[in-house]
Amino acid sequence: MSSSDVRITAEPIDDDRCKFLVSQPVHAGGVRRFASVAEAAGSPLAAAIFAIPAAGVAEVIVSGNLVTVVKRGPTPWTAIGKSVGAAIRATLTADAPAVTPREPAASADDDSLYERVAHLFETQVNPMVARHGGAVELIDVQDGVVMLRMGGGCQGCGMADVTLRQGIEAMLRQHAPEVKGLVDVTDHSSGSNPYFAAAKK
Repeated sequence: MSSSDVRITAEPIDDDRCKFLVSQPVHAGGVRRFASVAEAAGSPLAAAIFAIPAAGVAEVIVSGNLVTVVKRGPTPWTAIGKSVGAAIRATLTADAPAVTPREPAASADDDSLYERVAHLFETQVNPMVARHGGAVELIDVQDGVVMLRMGGGCQGCGMADVTLRQGIEAMLRQHAPEVKGLVDVTDHSSGSNPYFAAAKK
């Protein structure tokens, strides 16, 4: 397979995070998280992304056909995106596996929690908010803190905080009690289709 067969769509989440949706599976063995160059050793895809000059890559999360990159540098995604895409393409078209399986002894607390929360979002949270035309996307889990973004009718919605606190937080407390908190990274000011507008004074 040639690199031109690999299609990649970049979706910036914010200044520090960007998702890269790949047209083929990148890693089938659950979630792999790389938080340093040392952790990326042995996984060519993660190592290549960490090696991008001036990107300031701090973390690479790989799951299925999704690669999420977290950076700390000021360089915008528009300048880094092509390099990340090239790194993904090069490693996927090489003979060696792009991502190696996780060592069983590795600390997988956040990774296993990420998988459980992702399943909960898919089976319970999103069916609940879909009734209002909304959607909730799991962005990351770090040190037990769940980061999410609201879309559709939830973005810009005056009831979003109620949904977050009473609905989603209650579900997480019940099904994943080790979750320490929630961070909503949605830009609610740019909501295009709020289903509930706060009353004007």
